[in-house]
Amino acid sequence: MESITSPMGTVHRFTAKFGDREIILETGKLAEQAGGAVTVRDGDTVVFATATMSKKARAGIDFFPLSVDFEEKMYAAGRIPGSFFRREGRPSEQAILASRVVDRTLRPLFPDDLRNDVQIILSAFSHDQEHQIDMLGIVAASAALAISDAPWDGPVAGVRIGLINGELVVNPTLSQMPKSALDLRLAGTAEAINMVECGAAEVDEETMLKALKLAHDSLQPVIAVIKEMRSAVGKAKSSYTPAATKANVSAAVEAKSGARIRQIIAEQTERSGRNEALDILKSELVGYLQEQNLTDPDEQIEIGDASDAFGEIVAKEVRRRIVDEGVRPDGRGLTDIRPLAAEVGVVPRVHGSGLFKRGQTQVLTIATLGTPGDAQEIDTLSPEKPRRYMHHYNFPPYSTGEASPLRGPKRREIGHGALAETALRYILPSETEFPYTIRLVSEVLSSNGSTSMASVCGSTLALMDAGVPIPRPVGGIAMGLIQENGKTAVLTDIQGLEDHIGDMDFKVAGTVKGITALQMDIKINGVSGEIMEKALAQAREARLKIIDVITGALPAARADLSSTAPRILTIKVNPSKIGAIIGPGGKTVRGIQERTGAKIDIEEDGTVYVSSLDAGAAAAAEEIRGLTEEAEIGKIYTGKVTRIESFGAFVEFLPGKEGMVHISQLADYRVESVESEVSLGDEIMVMVTNIDDGGKVRLSRQAVLEGWTPEEARARDSRGGGGNRSSGGGDRRGGGGGYNRGGNDNRGGGDNRGGGNYNRS
Repeated sequence: MESITSPMGTVHRFTAKFGDREIILETGKLAEQAGGAVTVRDGDTVVFATATMSKKARAGIDFFPLSVDFEEKMYAAGRIPGSFFRREGRPSEQAILASRVVDRTLRPLFPDDLRNDVQIILSAFSHDQEHQIDMLGIVAASAALAISDAPWDGPVAGVRIGLINGELVVNPTLSQMPKSALDLRLAGTAEAINMVECGAAEVDEETMLKALKLAHDSLQPVIAVIKEMRSAVGKAKSSYTPAATKANVSAAVEAKSGARIRQIIAEQTERSGRNEALDILKSELVGYLQEQNLTDPDEQIEIGDASDAFGEIVAKEVRRRIVDEGVRPDGRGLTDIRPLAAEVGVVPRVHGSGLFKRGQTQVLTIATLGTPGDAQEIDTLSPEKPRRYMHHYNFPPYSTGEASPLRGPKRREIGHGALAETALRYILPSETEFPYTIRLVSEVLSSNGSTSMASVCGSTLALMDAGVPIPRPVGGIAMGLIQENGKTAVLTDIQGLEDHIGDMDFKVAGTVKGITALQMDIKINGVSGEIMEKALAQAREARLKIIDVITGALPAARADLSSTAPRILTIKVNPSKIGAIIGPGGKTVRGIQERTGAKIDIEEDGTVYVSSLDAGAAAAAEEIRGLTEEAEIGKIYTGKVTRIESFGAFVEFLPGKEGMVHISQLADYRVESVESEVSLGDEIMVMVTNIDDGGKVRLSRQAVLEGWTPEEARARDSRGGGGNRSSGGGDRRGGGGGYNRGGNDNRGGGDNRGGGNYNRS
């Protein structure tokens, strides 16, 4: 630790190893009234975090009120926001996902019975466009909480692992990530892993386990430094009033309803029947307790406390049956998958649709193909290119049999959409191979757990139905964990109740070759590497079964695109020709679009995408090729005579591109005058025989009539003109040997404009 005293306060500085770099953690200078305030610096990327807990508990709630917000300030990258107001508005999707990653890491380590508000605010003060923010945010938030007065069982740290040229890399930079086959973000305590978020290009399970171990090992130096900070400058932890169910309430609920709860769970394997029976029993319990409160005022029982106790008994019995008997609420074994079904082509007119069902979870995904111009422009701190692939996830209230107002996508929906997007990103064709913008929308029609993984399956079906050439289908499965009384059970394909009462939600997506996405959330302090290995093995087995169902509905991507999807033609032009396509003020490109009905998108590298639903794309592409095509020696063109001189005719053989046909090259016989052979506006076929350093083009009609090869055209032009010319030729305007055509077409001069005789024997 280094302490520096200044007018702003005493700065306490700590340095930690972060992969092959060092990061600097500082506290004491900024935000002195916050519970804890820390800046973390990696290169010139600086993240500031504050952690503050309210003095009083919030009354009447049954959850821990933690909020995590990432403030994405554009000044950090030296930019002004692009909105009309020129200031930051609602958080970007990237900021929401960063907040979720931090929240999921920190939340399991708070006391379950804490009801005081805890607020974590993260701000990017500086972003050097090279060192990434999200894992630094976990480190900063962890350090701020560790030195604050909030009760918390940390510290934690976060790290990113890449896979570049077959080697695992700790904390790869933004410039390295395009080369990486893996983007693994992991957080954990000194003892265990407690958060995983991962995208991968079909990485096998063995490599993934190595990456997970390397990530956890790489956390240790940072965790050690945060512990040092806590010891040196940390505040005493505040006491709080625990929100715990009273023992007498639990005893009363157990005495009245415990036996019946256990009976219902054992007998009712269907969700609807079980929930209905438990609701009836809870209503009877509430009525009974209300009567008891009237008859015995000294033993008042809060109905809310009784409801909590009722839920605790249900959870405890479900967990006991799983770990002791290996029986789940719906009667399945630990590794059994619910019934599966898949369909494609469910919705007419759309470009592709896929319907996937697993038990009571059902998701419909719609695929829409757009042009490159439909890509989403990104205005965030990261140097991200426009997104040509988007996945949106909708979770309407009817999917769980409820009714509530629609308020737009919540953080959970954005997170689930991002996970499904990650799962499919690595198997999509490249922009060069398939230059379409792709949007997938997953509509959750019915939910009983694992809708995000059902979205992956439905989206695979929709992509294949739309004719997107993906090499292999992707399947997804959600794994669970129950740890009770020293026993551990890893569950395959968890349903809603198991997710609610379980200790882990571990989602795995991939192909037959390997993993494409991981996401892990836990409610306990962490899980071991052994549990992760077992969960990955069970997930692979389940994934292969799901992929069999997907390929049973549609074995591979359709060979042809939907008839309603746009057709895109790709043209590559010299970037210097872009101006010719656009024209003054965009006049040329607008004219082409109006005439053909096609849409034209032009990239800076000279790639031009032309799209339409009919033949307009082909017509527009032909015009663009004409505007940008370069003259090629030996190539034959059909051109129009635009000007006539005594020595030859000028022909426009490409749009805006002229060349000269000398009188001696107008025919395969002697031409007395240019006017006797061609007229203005005539269309004639010509061959390019030479292009000089200034770009002037010489053309020959004789070469076409006599069938010269491109090699002959070059050779004869270099010797001075048509036929077998003597060495005295070449643009001879003053005189010199005549044009003698004998048995071997011996020509003494080319472009003979001033003298010489044309003797034909």
